[in-house]
Order: sequence, then structure tokens, then C-alpha cells
Amino acid sequence: MQTTTIQATPFAVSMDQVGKDYGKVSALDGVSWGFRRGSFTAIMGQSGSGKSTFLHCASGLDRPTRGTVRLGDIDLAGLKEAELTRVRRERIGFVFQGYNLVPSMDVRRNIVLPLFLGGRKADERWLEEVVHRVGMADRLRHKPSELSGGQQQRVAVARALVTRPEIIFADEPTAALDPRSAGHVLRLLREAVDQTGQTIVLVTHDPAAAAWADSVVFLGGGRIVDEMVGPTAEAVLNRWDTL
Repeated sequence: MQTTTIQATPFAVSMDQVGKDYGKVSALDGVSWGFRRGSFTAIMGQSGSGKSTFLHCASGLDRPTRGTVRLGDIDLAGLKEAELTRVRRERIGFVFQGYNLVPSMDVRRNIVLPLFLGGRKADERWLEEVVHRVGMADRLRHKPSELSGGQQQRVAVARALVTRPEIIFADEPTAALDPRSAGHVLRLLREAVDQTGQTIVLVTHDPAAAAWADSVVFLGGGRIVDEMVGPTAEAVLNRWDTL
């Protein structure tokens, strides 16, 4: 008897004709795109181009007005709110500009918070590796107020990694950091792709940050207007100037 093997989709997240309206304003207009597993993609665009809406729809933080968003083979639109929350917590990681750490919790508890909320115990060996990778092993009992901005962002990266998510969305994670701290955070995201095969989507306005990615997707007027593979900071800046 012949057996048919069903291949899993090569995309961690795929979008098909996704639109998002706010009243009469269309923030996204028929966007179709796929983020391949194990890739690092930067999203860029001028203010009002739709990049934040793009990230929110792609990550399940917001539901599109029309079109389809899939996490692997799962249609996010078909999930109830509780199911969507669980999927985001278990299969998607987030890193934001504002860190979003809980002030009353120490570093260790902030890192394992997504696991705690999902009723899961931390894999201590993986937790140790993540903590070591972000360079925070000697700060586990410190509160966020006792850390620098760069250290807080590294904790946020560790929190995104600890659940072993299929894809991590990073929204302007280096905007408030000095160049050295920004470089450290971007290196951590790059290593997540190169060492553990995770998928990274980075929204940024910084050409130097975008140059860490495998490719850059440019948005304009709620649509994808260009893609650059193998970006350099200079090439990204030149393309940025023409948007």
C-alpha cells in the first residue's frame, strides 16, 4: 500500500491577503507574505506605513479585518480568544521596546513567567542555557529596577526564548538602547536563528539593526513595496531614503 507523506509548511507564519481597517483608514491592504522557518526578517517602513499593524496581525495580537494568518498550519482566525492566548503564550515569543517586565518579580521569575501562566514547569537545563546565553546568570535575584536598560532587554529576550517558541516577534527592541547594548540584543536574536533554528521577525527603523537580518521587507501605505536579501546598513539606508 502506498503511503502519502504530508510535508509540514515551510513557513512559521504565513499571511494571505491580510487587511486591517480602523474606521475608514486601511492600515494594511491585502498583504501576503510568509516567514520561513529558521529565518531572520526585518520589517521597515516610514511612520504610518503599517509595520506595527503588520506585526500585530502576524503575531495574533490583533485580528485582521480580512484575510488569513496561519501559525504553521493553524488558522489563527479560527481560534477562540482563550485558544489564541494559549497559542501566543506557548508558541510565539515577544520582545518589545518597553521590556514589559514585572517590577515586583526578580529576573528569574520574569523569565519563567510565560511558563508559570501556562501551568508548565521550567526545563532547568534549558533555562540555565538561556540565562547563560543572555549573560544574566549573576543577576537572577535582581529586580528590573536594579538593571540597566540593556540588561532588562536581555531578560525580555530570555523570556521570549524560554518557551522554545516557533517564532519571535521583536518590536523596536533596540530603540531605547545605546549602540553597545543594542548590538548585544541583536546578537542574541541572530544566535536564536543560527544556533536553535528559531524564526525572528524584527520591526525596526534602524538600518544597522536591519543589517543583522537575512532579508528586509519594506512597507509603504499598508503594502509590501520591496524586499532586500542579504542587507547591509548602507544599502538599507539608501532604500529607506526612497520610500
